[in-house]
Amino acid sequence: MVAAVSNYHVLYEGPSEIDGSPIVAIANGFRRPSGNKKLGENLIQTWILCADLHPLDAIVTEADYAICGACSLRGIATPKRVKNRICYVAPGLAPYNIWRQWRRERPASLSMRKIRTVFTNRGVRLGSYGDPVAVPLRIWRAVTSKAVCWTGYTHQWRNCDAGYQRWCMASCETEQDRNEAHALGWRTYRTTAQNSIEARQVGEIVCPKSKEGGGKTTCDRCRLCSGIDGHGQKDVVITLHGFTFQQKAKVPHG
Repeated sequence: MVAAVSNYHVLYEGPSEIDGSPIVAIANGFRRPSGNKKLGENLIQTWILCADLHPLDAIVTEADYAICGACSLRGIATPKRVKNRICYVAPGLAPYNIWRQWRRERPASLSMRKIRTVFTNRGVRLGSYGDPVAVPLRIWRAVTSKAVCWTGYTHQWRNCDAGYQRWCMASCETEQDRNEAHALGWRTYRTTAQNSIEARQVGEIVCPKSKEGGGKTTCDRCRLCSGIDGHGQKDVVITLHGFTFQQKAKVPHG
């Protein structure tokens, strides 16, 4: 009898490459695909989480720096609440559910050989929550070695190992950011408060899955946001969208 395929696997458990704090990287969707229609059904999701903290507590204590670094979408934690957070991920939903399951079951991390095996001919999103740069390069090298496609983004492009350029787009908010990232060898994914059609610069394409881009495709089919080793040549621009998060800083979580 063939053993059932697990819906999730631990890719890495150890110190963050950003600040050394304990983190865990978990992939899910091997049996049950993502419900996010914009991504498509064929992208395995990866979640980079603080190992010892509920995702909401990590945010309000700013411990999420270990997994998000200097991302401008994190917001600012004050004694009473987090302000100006515009990250599109709702941390109390999928990130919390995945973290809770991992804390309850504590499965071992996969070997490099097993990582290559489970991602063979699969698509993968590097960092559905959290920045891929928090996870060692060797993990993503194994993940993508047999994968059919991937997407990835990082706000750490100014300071991280250039090796992440292979799989990730530099997340930018301004034209100046984009110019700096280009000078360092990155392809870019730029968010803009303007309509991205009007804000598009030379060498940029409006995200084809976005509303303003016509919703023509899904990420697993588009494959533009795949760094310098992937399937795209042009940079991508998209109108800013996000999940507004207001969490009281003193609420405890289990």
